[in-house]
Amino acid sequence: MSNTQLVWLRRDLRLADNPALYHAAKAGPVVCVYVLDDDAPKHHAYGGASRWWLHHSLASLAQSLEVNGSKLILRRGDAVEELTKLAEEVGAATIHANCHYEPWWLNAERKLAKSLDLQLHHGNYLMVPGSITTGTGGQYKIYTPFSRAVRAEFPPRDELPAPEILTAPSSWPTSDELASWNLLPTKPDWSDGIAAFWQVGEDAAHARLSAWEADVDDYDDKRNLPSVDKVSRLSPHLHFGEISPIQVWHALKHKRSKGWEVYESELIWRDYSQNAILQFPKYATQNYREDFDRFPWRDPATDPAAARDLKAWQQGRTGYPMVDAGMRQLWQTGWMHNRVRMITASFLIKHLLIDWREGEKWFWDTLCDADYASNATNWQWTAGTGVDSNMFSRIMAPLTQSEKFDAARYIRTYVPELARMEEPHIHDPEEFGRRPSGYPRKIVPHRAARERALAALKAMKDG
Repeated sequence: MSNTQLVWLRRDLRLADNPALYHAAKAGPVVCVYVLDDDAPKHHAYGGASRWWLHHSLASLAQSLEVNGSKLILRRGDAVEELTKLAEEVGAATIHANCHYEPWWLNAERKLAKSLDLQLHHGNYLMVPGSITTGTGGQYKIYTPFSRAVRAEFPPRDELPAPEILTAPSSWPTSDELASWNLLPTKPDWSDGIAAFWQVGEDAAHARLSAWEADVDDYDDKRNLPSVDKVSRLSPHLHFGEISPIQVWHALKHKRSKGWEVYESELIWRDYSQNAILQFPKYATQNYREDFDRFPWRDPATDPAAARDLKAWQQGRTGYPMVDAGMRQLWQTGWMHNRVRMITASFLIKHLLIDWREGEKWFWDTLCDADYASNATNWQWTAGTGVDSNMFSRIMAPLTQSEKFDAARYIRTYVPELARMEEPHIHDPEEFGRRPSGYPRKIVPHRAARERALAALKAMKDG
C-alpha cells in the first residue's frame, strides 16, 4: 500500500508552521489539496471579497509548492466526496488536516473520519479551542476571564518550520485550473481598489508582520485613529492562514509595551471567538440573548424605508461622514479600520434599527477577512445580543466619535465630496451649514435615532 499522505488545506494556506503539512511530510510523499465546497457552508459560502483573496492566495501557495518540487491539487464539489475520491486515486489511507471549527467543517471532519484515517492537527490558534476551561471544567463564556486563563497557560506551542523536503508521489492526480473557478470578478471587475491595497500570500503576510513589528508599541495610543492607521492589517492573512497567530506571537513576544499587550489581547479575542462558535454553532444567525428575538427591528424585506436606509448604509451615503468613509473604505479595499467597524455597526443597529444579521451578511460579502466566528462575535457584541456583549443602551455618537478620534484625513480619503472641507466642519457638514450639494443629508437625526432605539429597547423589555 502506498504511503502517500493527503494534506487537506482550508484556511491554512502556508508552508511554515503548518502542523498538518509538517507531519504529513515526515510520513511520506505529500499531495496537498484544496477543495472549493460552496454547498457545505450554505449561506456562509465565501463572499465576493473573500473569493478574490482566495484566488490570489491559492495562486501564491501553488507557486511556493512548485518551488519546493510539489504541487497544489484543486478540486471543486462536496469536500468529503472529493477527498475520498482523491485518496483512492493516489492510494492514500491517511489525510492530514488542521482543525477548523466552523460547524460545516466539523460535520465534514466527522464524515471523513468514518472512511479514512483522518489525522487532525492544531494550527490556526494560539491555544487549542475548547482546551481553556474554568475551574469546574466548563467553557468560558466571558472574554476577560478567558483572556486571563489563556495568558496563564502561555507560552503557546513553538512554531514549526516549513518541511525541508516535500516528496512527490509516483504520479500526480488531475487538478482543476484555478481560473476555471471564476473567483475573480469580471462583470464588472470591481477589484482594482482591493488589488491596490493588498499584497496576498505567505511572503506578503510575513512582510506585513515585519512592518508591524516597528509599529506595535504605539498600538494602544494610535489604534483608534483611522487617519493615522497604525493597525496591523494582518487580519486577512490570519484568516486565510497565510501566517499563524503562533508565528505572530513569537515574532513579537520580546515586546514589553502596552501596545503589544493590547494587540496580544486581540489575538486572544480570535481564540475566544472560536470558543464561542464551539459552544454556539449558530452564533452567526441566532441571538444568544433570546429577549432580542422580540426586538422590534425595522425589516428591509417588508419596510421600504428600512430597505432604503440599509442601501444608504451599504453605499456610504448616510450623511454621517465617518460612517460613510468606513463603508466606502470597505467597498473599495475589502477592509475597514477596527474603530470604524464598531461605529458603522452601531449605526446600522441602533441609529437605523436594522437587525445585526443584515450587517453580518454585508460584511461577510465585502470583507477580505470575513471570518465566521469573529464576524458573528463582533456583531453580537455591538448589538448587545451576544454571550459577552456591549449593552444595547450604549449608543455610539458617530459625529462625536469622528472629532474625538481625529478622522478628518480619513474622511477626506474616502469621501471625495468632502475632500476640501476643513475641521471642524468635516465631521458634521450639515450642522455647520456646509454640506456640499452632492453629499446626502443625514438619513436620521442623531437625537431622534437615539430616542427611537431606547424606545424599541423598552418595548422589548415590556413585551
